[in-house]
Amino acid sequence: MSVERTLHHFPLDPASRLARLVLGEKRLAFTDVSVRYWERPRELTKLNPSGMVPVLVETAGDAPPLVLCESRAIVDHLMEACPEPALMAETPAERGEARRLMTWFERKFEFEASGYILHEKIEKRLLGLGPPELANLRQGKDALKSHLFMLDDLLQAREWLAGRRLSLADFTAAAYLSVIDYFGDVPWRDAPAVKTWYMKMKSRPCFRPLLADRWPGLAPAGHYDDLDF
Repeated sequence: MSVERTLHHFPLDPASRLARLVLGEKRLAFTDVSVRYWERPRELTKLNPSGMVPVLVETAGDAPPLVLCESRAIVDHLMEACPEPALMAETPAERGEARRLMTWFERKFEFEASGYILHEKIEKRLLGLGPPELANLRQGKDALKSHLFMLDDLLQAREWLAGRRLSLADFTAAAYLSVIDYFGDVPWRDAPAVKTWYMKMKSRPCFRPLLADRWPGLAPAGHYDDLDF
């Protein structure tokens, strides 16, 4: 039975981008609906009471729609429902490392780096909260460098972030870094191994829709959609 999928998302939201990347990598067709979630539209809060994106709605035949709220629920469901191509390694060690790095980005990286940068660059503008505060931007960018150094050390010893094969850790990291790179704020020169890895990620077909993202009043950096920087 065919499944119709609709993804409610915000193009410059890392969690939304992770869902889009996994859907694309698994070659699952879906309709994307861009949502101004900060306005708390009724159609979104009906689907997800938290008012957060992404939300994936699946319909199949006469069965009630399946509503999956936010990225972890969406990704876990897609991994179970569509196991191929596999996005986790066969070894327990690499699977554990991939999950560690996913949590790293969703918690530590967001709390220390991307949360500051994206609040100042995106959220304040969308919410009409005034210009960016330079101290907050500086704090986020300083933390970003520290995280990049950690990732660079990993990628000097590994082909992919969690080990020998591409995994959800790579898609999670790329989702977060790609939004910061939209504004040109990733110091790629300081982390050459991370830059090479990101070039490989940008070249994947699932990444092309993200490189086409544009939001009114928020123009991307000139290199943003350049596969070779």
